[in-house]
Amino acid sequence: MPNSVPQSSSSADTATPLRAILLVLAAGIIFTCLDTSAKYLVVSGMEAPFVAWMRFAVHVVLVLILFRAWSNRAMFKVVSLPRQFVRGIFLFGSTFFNFLALRTLQLAETVSIFFFAPMVITALAGPLLGEWAGWRRWLAVLIGFVGVLVITRPGYGTFGLGHVYALGAMLSYCIYVIMTRQMGARETAESLIFYSALAPVILMAPTVPFSGSLPETGLQWAVLLSLGFYGAFGHWLLIHAYKQATTSALAPYPYLQMVWMIALGYLVFADLPDRWTLVGSAIIVSSGLYIVHRESRLRLQSRSLPNSEARDLAKKL
Repeated sequence: MPNSVPQSSSSADTATPLRAILLVLAAGIIFTCLDTSAKYLVVSGMEAPFVAWMRFAVHVVLVLILFRAWSNRAMFKVVSLPRQFVRGIFLFGSTFFNFLALRTLQLAETVSIFFFAPMVITALAGPLLGEWAGWRRWLAVLIGFVGVLVITRPGYGTFGLGHVYALGAMLSYCIYVIMTRQMGARETAESLIFYSALAPVILMAPTVPFSGSLPETGLQWAVLLSLGFYGAFGHWLLIHAYKQATTSALAPYPYLQMVWMIALGYLVFADLPDRWTLVGSAIIVSSGLYIVHRESRLRLQSRSLPNSEARDLAKKL
């Protein structure tokens, strides 16, 4: 999925090292395995809240090891612990709603709706961050929304509770990303990764006795424990990718996750997306890529324009 890890400003906008691209592609495969494993568990009867909680519990343990918590004080240093926890709850909400959606929707359907997130973030960035989009990007947002309507087709008997959950997952993720943008300049990247997993583990722990449904087989145990590995390792890959290249340079590559989702959906669940899902996802991806292209051009133009007034005018076009 799209990432929001703070990155070094020293990278050039045009620099896209092959290693960084491969890391993003590998992260996409890892996150596809995460969703596939989660769908296997919830379809087999396990409760989504417990599966989501376990995903973050294992994530916390692995992050402590990956970031060498015993010698890495940056992990625990925070400016605002309440905001860290609120941000973590939105990430948990995104995961929880996504796992609920996977009970009834195909992998390709959920990821297609999730791909609408960059457009929603573009819309929310104006009132919440003061980053107002111009009319071209707003048009791309509206076209992307048409893609969501093509996939869900409300009024034609295909829009169901699974689509509501998928939209809830996408919106929760958008708030999580907005908060990351707000906090990224003050909080360390390690703390943002750590507390986003620790917060739901602590806050949702009281619900575990009521939603817990222990695996019945060794395979289910292995799949359940693998969720935290996929989450932690996927984010670790993205951190290293975005240290080597800018967000705009790498932005197109996460969309290839659609390929992995379709492939594993077919291999594991014998699911193939219908033509409406494919058409809708193509519309959403095209709109998302246009927004990435437009924001990249604006960034380059703003550097060449002589004053802030001219830069503000360019952003409105």
